[in-house]
Amino acid sequence: MSECMKPRLSVDLSGQVALVTGAARGLGRTIAEALARCGARLACIDINTELLGDAIAAIRAMGTEAEPWACDVTDGDRVSQVVDEVVKRFGQLDILVNNAGITRDGLLIRMKDDQWDAVLNINLKGTFLFTRAAARPIMKSPRGRIINIASVSGLMGNPGQANYSASKAGVIGLTRTASRELASRGVTVNAVAPGFIATDMTAKLGEETLELIRKEIPLGRMGQPQDVADAVLFLASPAAEFITGHVLTVDGGLTV
Repeated sequence: MSECMKPRLSVDLSGQVALVTGAARGLGRTIAEALARCGARLACIDINTELLGDAIAAIRAMGTEAEPWACDVTDGDRVSQVVDEVVKRFGQLDILVNNAGITRDGLLIRMKDDQWDAVLNINLKGTFLFTRAAARPIMKSPRGRIINIASVSGLMGNPGQANYSASKAGVIGLTRTASRELASRGVTVNAVAPGFIATDMTAKLGEETLELIRKEIPLGRMGQPQDVADAVLFLASPAAEFITGHVLTVDGGLTV
């Protein structure tokens, strides 16, 4: 990780164990590395084992303990198995970051069933499955945190993304319900809703489209993965212990 991508918050997560889905690249990897730099031990989950190995190597190079698990987040039995193995390996689970997600864009009237199903299954069902499986061990943590990566698309909609917007709106609804159900056990459940972030996914839009997007963002720039990671760190920190059921937009003012 380059110097400019290091966490900009001073957060001490030593002694805690964090599980991050979709940790092999993009936002997930940046989030996992940020948590590791703050002292957390990492369980990194992804279906892409080759890229996951690269992410694990980078985290271990920081001197932090990290282990990989290959997992299809839509497979409930495998999700439960992975969570059990993580708890057995580390002895605890304190932080869950549900980041795994995909897009399959297309206009509503032309969208195929498989485009809809793939996005809803990974983005929403996957978040539900890991939240359900991880809830019991996280309730045993003195500072349990569940942080879901939603999107401003789930708040305002986005043409050509009926499936993605619906999935992220579902993640927000799930976040708020889970926050009510787990509050009595001291677990906070929040969502981070990124706007347009400079990742491989947005790079595919082309420079002309990206320039139009930048003009719509009041702060005048695309977000960086570290902007999202820092929001996750805040919600994982003691400073956020009285915040739950909240959706934290990281969008440069796009939804104002």
